[in-house]
Amino acid sequence: MTIPLPIGLVQTAARHHAADDPDAFAADVRRVTEAHPGIRLLAYPELHLCGHKPGEDPETVMTEAAQPLDGPRGTRLAALARELGIWLVPGSVYEQSEDGRIYNTAPVYSPAGERVAEYRKIFPWRPYETTASGSGFVVFDMEDHGRVGLTICYDAWFPEITRHLAWQGADLVLNLVRTPTVDRAQEVVLAQANAIVNQVFMASLNAAAPDGVGRSLVVDPEGHTRAAARPGPEEVLTDVLDLAEARRVRTRGTAGLTRVWDPFADDQPPLELPLYEGRIDPERWRRGARP
Repeated sequence: MTIPLPIGLVQTAARHHAADDPDAFAADVRRVTEAHPGIRLLAYPELHLCGHKPGEDPETVMTEAAQPLDGPRGTRLAALARELGIWLVPGSVYEQSEDGRIYNTAPVYSPAGERVAEYRKIFPWRPYETTASGSGFVVFDMEDHGRVGLTICYDAWFPEITRHLAWQGADLVLNLVRTPTVDRAQEVVLAQANAIVNQVFMASLNAAAPDGVGRSLVVDPEGHTRAAARPGPEEVLTDVLDLAEARRVRTRGTAGLTRVWDPFADDQPPLELPLYEGRIDPERWRRGARP
């Protein structure tokens, strides 16, 4: 039995050099939670704390903003989540890693003030984004609610990522976005498509102007848009999700019909996948995404 999950998606512009004013973000989070006191999971867009002003060199900003996840910024974010008793996804940040590279990384903090997950963007938008590429699929469990997977912006264009997260049992996939371009229209369709073909909730959270064009949305496991923000301006998009619905759809089928996680007959041979130099093994396929 799961408990419905109240979420808040803060469609807002990025903060410029957040390290120069470490209290400003905390003040905004407190403002949002005071206005929406029931929220349990609060999320911000891609690179929200690592924005740059017009005319600034993005590479310089990236280098100056990068910190280890357990550095001063991470310490403050963990304390803020603990203070407010919420699950906090502060958007992605520039992470200075031990291997010397800088990653675009989405950390997650629990109500206990612990960093429970961190996801490094697998598909930076080349050639404009020069962060290193991540190599792992990340999900985390929210006690009493369900399992959540993480993606960042351009990742949504690669169906393998959302499919892996759903196979790992994600009930909700949170896609943190910073899209200021005309292809946001296609990203909205992709959020619905990823939800349909994986039978998973999708929450696509874009930045507001001038860093993004908005149009954040929440899609249910059958592809219906539950909530949608306006194009452009700042807005807090809220919803209450029963994540068990994803497991019901996988078991009963989309529209009570299509069960994408159970298409194989017991005697069906594995499907070779030349693209991946691998294959789909029916038994392994079935093992994932089960209730």
